[in-house]
Amino acid sequence: MLLWLAEFLAQYHKGFLVFQYLTLRAMLGVATALGLSLWWGPWMIERLRAMKFGQAIRTDGPQSHLAKTGTPTMGGVLILVAIGVSTLLWANLKNPYVWVVMAVMVVFGAVGWVDDYRKVVEKNPRGLPGRWKYLWQSVAGIGAAVFLYHYARTPVETSLIVPLFKSVVIPLGIFYMVLTYFVIVGTSNAVNLTDGLDGLAIMPTVMVAGALAVFAYLTGNIKFATYLHIPYVAGSGELVVICGSIIGAGLGFLWFNAYPAQVFMGDVGALALGAVLGVMAVIVRQEIVLFIMGGVFVMETVSVMLQVASFKLTGRRIFRMAPIHHHYELKGWPETKVVVRFWIISFMLVLVGLSTLKLR
Repeated sequence: MLLWLAEFLAQYHKGFLVFQYLTLRAMLGVATALGLSLWWGPWMIERLRAMKFGQAIRTDGPQSHLAKTGTPTMGGVLILVAIGVSTLLWANLKNPYVWVVMAVMVVFGAVGWVDDYRKVVEKNPRGLPGRWKYLWQSVAGIGAAVFLYHYARTPVETSLIVPLFKSVVIPLGIFYMVLTYFVIVGTSNAVNLTDGLDGLAIMPTVMVAGALAVFAYLTGNIKFATYLHIPYVAGSGELVVICGSIIGAGLGFLWFNAYPAQVFMGDVGALALGAVLGVMAVIVRQEIVLFIMGGVFVMETVSVMLQVASFKLTGRRIFRMAPIHHHYELKGWPETKVVVRFWIISFMLVLVGLSTLKLR
């Protein structure tokens, strides 16, 4: 929005052309989203508390969590609003990738909001029934997949890129839509499973978003893409602004979500953020790298799958409790130690993901 204004004012003063630079608009996106989160956060937390949108805590989990009962949840609304406003202000709204990402964020956020509302306000422990949750996630995931498949202008945009190899490009054809669907929906639910401790999910999300900003910037620049032997996707550079907004909004939310949390993200934030990371990774053709950088999300998801499979097949549990962050809590690790160690793992995995840019 402000880019249009800058383009208009550039007729009268060349200085406004500086807003054409992606890096500047990305930094402004970080600052805007961070400022909005810090400014609006206290008011929103008080409103959630006044409306009694308090989190119910499972009694079969770590006993230290019982003290968190009643902590306001659905704080993900703060993140999504900050991202949305910042993106609308600083992104090029003529870019279709911007609208695809925003549409996915809104739909997955709406699904999470309904789920949270039913759990917290209607006191329905099931929340939104799983079949309806996955139905609407699938609608959004398939919709994004179909659009991106038909919008692709070069074969490489619908091919699977294998990191560490310069020339390994696997054409997917219509199976591109299948991959896209699973990446978006899978990442969404993986982030949601990770969101179980104060600050645990949001910081890895911020780190992965920062790394995706690097990939988006390079993928959207034909010179850098050619030099690094990565696919060139015209227009994908604009995702840098959205990544910047996620970083700013995430850090602003962490201000209130750090231990002891004043507010929880809830499904409204976790489902939406995961889906956004997924769709951006698809656009910049880095699905496998997302799997590496989001290793903590993958680890949490796999721990649940293994726990369920083991219990159904043998009647025994592998972990004391799943997702795996609860396993370490029940082993005696303080919550803050679990969170910080998982942050360190995320940081290292993000560095591994970024290193694939040169190790080819």
